[in-house]
Amino acid sequence: MKLQSKMTFELLTLPLLIAIGFSAFIYWEYFHLTSKMLNTFTALAALYGLLHAPKRTLPIAGFWIGLLWCYWIGYSFQYYGLGWAKMLVALGFGIVYGLYYGSLGLTSNPWLRALLLFGLTYVWPMDFNWMQPELVFVESYIGFEKWQFALVLLSLASTSYFIQYRKSIPLFALFIAVPPSYTPPVQPPLRIKLVSTNISQDLKWQESMMGNIVNDNLHQIDLAIAQGYDLVVLPESAFVLYMNHYPLLEAQLQKRSQSIAILTGTLHEENALHYNVSYLFEHGTISVAKKTILVPFGEYIPLPSFLREWVNHHIFAGGADFVTADKPTDFIIKGVKFRNAICYEATREELYTPDAKYMIAISNNGWFKPSIEPTLQNLLIRFYARKNGTMVFHAANSGGSGVIY
Repeated sequence: MKLQSKMTFELLTLPLLIAIGFSAFIYWEYFHLTSKMLNTFTALAALYGLLHAPKRTLPIAGFWIGLLWCYWIGYSFQYYGLGWAKMLVALGFGIVYGLYYGSLGLTSNPWLRALLLFGLTYVWPMDFNWMQPELVFVESYIGFEKWQFALVLLSLASTSYFIQYRKSIPLFALFIAVPPSYTPPVQPPLRIKLVSTNISQDLKWQESMMGNIVNDNLHQIDLAIAQGYDLVVLPESAFVLYMNHYPLLEAQLQKRSQSIAILTGTLHEENALHYNVSYLFEHGTISVAKKTILVPFGEYIPLPSFLREWVNHHIFAGGADFVTADKPTDFIIKGVKFRNAICYEATREELYTPDAKYMIAISNNGWFKPSIEPTLQNLLIRFYARKNGTMVFHAANSGGSGVIY
């Protein structure tokens, strides 16, 4: 009976507790209950569990972490006529992260596990970087730089080499990982209106909706002009069309851009290639920023070429066939430089460089509604913005809009 109780704890209760602790900061944020104290405690407890739990606990904990962080990814498949795949995709991510964190079970030595876990911060399964272990500290009393995360792991691992009350001795090193107060960048000297929309993904691409969507967007721009804004930002694919195929619409936006700078998400076709882009209209001129980093499985297939074409054709019906620009685009708007980022790009460190103090990010989160996806995206943007001293102006469809720093 005692053996059975221990097995139940190690295979059922403990893995779930670790996963809940490791994921709690996302859900506190989602329900507007964020607390630095709670986030610090749950993150440290979860990491302690990963470093000290029995080997057989770790793959199961990783599975639950994968589900709690990524259950929503399969939601987008319903818009490709693959609604039945939602649960399979969630289970797939659970298995992937079961292996990811289960790899810590290669050893029982907490220091070696700490080394492995630190190494995992550089590993992105399927080129999807949203599983950032350091992210657990983004709204806590502990810093989330690499050296601070390493110090936390070393401190927690070292407790096993002390007994009784002395186990707390290594934890004093955590005070070294407490960061100074963060000072955000100064606001740019222009008034920016971020347009939030809430268009359901199953309606967004219907041809019958195009007229209403275009008129609503133009109304938002006219409203921003009347309110005296310098720049209005509309979400990713706010105009669900290939903008360069609609010269009359371009002309309307060019005319309005004499009164206000307009940045909007749309699509662009060039030399028979399709691009996910931002269009900037300013003083009658048009600038186009093409996306540089595509979403795995959403805009490109991260598989060997012999599988990629088959999956794209038979599963995504050719929908995951966008191409990219070679480098990010910077816009100069009213004399201020902004780095352009389209959705997933805003959560990639490559877009955050020392010369990019301001970023305009646009997203369409309607693919994953309702879920924690906009919350996790916001936390990731905050993570990179604070690491790089960047202020991000984010306009999104279906949640996530705001100024992030």
